[in-house]
Amino acid sequence: MPVFSVCVYCASIEGIPQRYLDLAAEVGAAIGARGWQLVSGGGRSAMMGALAEAARKAGARTIGVIPHAMVEREWADHDADELLICDTMRERKQLMEAHADAFVALPGGVGTMEELFEVWTSGYLRMHDKPVVLLDPYGHYAGLLEWVRGLRDQGFVRDEALERLIVTTTVDEALDACRR
Repeated sequence: MPVFSVCVYCASIEGIPQRYLDLAAEVGAAIGARGWQLVSGGGRSAMMGALAEAARKAGARTIGVIPHAMVEREWADHDADELLICDTMRERKQLMEAHADAFVALPGGVGTMEELFEVWTSGYLRMHDKPVVLLDPYGHYAGLLEWVRGLRDQGFVRDEALERLIVTTTVDEALDACRR
């Protein structure tokens, strides 16, 4: 039986508050504790690095997906059990999606949001039926969610689209939602 794989999107930028690194490590450890496999952006910095390292320490197999340009900048997580190197960010997202059974977005910046919006939209359009989970214990995405709800109120977003995104505040809640 194949191992359940969860793709986690998160920040790879240095200098963010420690609580975000701790959150990423908690998610990685919980993935390992459940016997799951981690799919990530293949970076070794900040949250992405903390996530993958904690997942491996907890026994999870890790798959990192990273474009050549990022490998050349020495950003790659060479400790990944499998490091898939691609040409573009579009290929990266496609490979990450192909290797995942569910998606979890942690706090992050524009890259994380771009990944979240793409997988959320493709799920809403029924291009996949995999769970899309937002783990937001600190209100990082409160403004974004308020904006999207405003788009709904103006008729630009349907309720079904909002329902497609599972918003959680704890690691267990987020990972439980991955198996729905």
